Amino acid sequence: MKTRLTRGLGTLFAFFVLAGCATPPGASDTSADDTPQSTKNMHLSSFGPQSYGNAPASSPSAPASPLADAQPLTDDGADVADFHQIGRASWYGRFFHGRRTANGERYDMHAMTAAHRTLPLGSYVRVTNPANSRSVVVRINDRGPYARGRVIDLSMAAAAMLDMRHSGTARVKIEGLTQQEARAELNETLASNSDSSK
Repeated sequence: MKTRLTRGLGTLFAFFVLAGCATPPGASDTSADDTPQSTKNMHLSSFGPQSYGNAPASSPSAPASPLADAQPLTDDGADVADFHQIGRASWYGRFFHGRRTANGERYDMHAMTAAHRTLPLGSYVRVTNPANSRSVVVRINDRGPYARGRVIDLSMAAAAMLDMRHSGTARVKIEGLTQQEARAELNETLASNSDSSK
């Protein structure tokens, strides 16, 4: 009886110690100098991207200004036209929304962006889901994925375009684009979207 009580109190004490060390999501969004951590650091300190986009929204301290501070598409950007890769894609959403990406801009889950381990930041790729033949052009603005067996982490918007938000991952084909090809495809997408909204 005495051993059982001691063991129970020890377990309760350990629970409270661990609970006191835990921080709620979003509480550690900034470092000591109040600079947001990069998503790269967040990938390493959390258990990889939120595949289903169901993590809590970013903290109230996240900036209220528009998050899309991306640079315009120019002709002198990275040319990755000879890049081809097939593998599993995942996506990351609310938990990283508003945090700094590897290229310094803030991650916007509604933008057409992605994280890749080796492609130059600022390069554009076409990602195709062979299961439904949907494709999307995304700009590489972050590093990752850090989960084993994944080749690219897409923004929530890009995952929705490929119809893979609910499954969380999908086998995809990645094709590099020149800046001119990326501009042409983006203009075509904008034109088709404006036509469908009329």
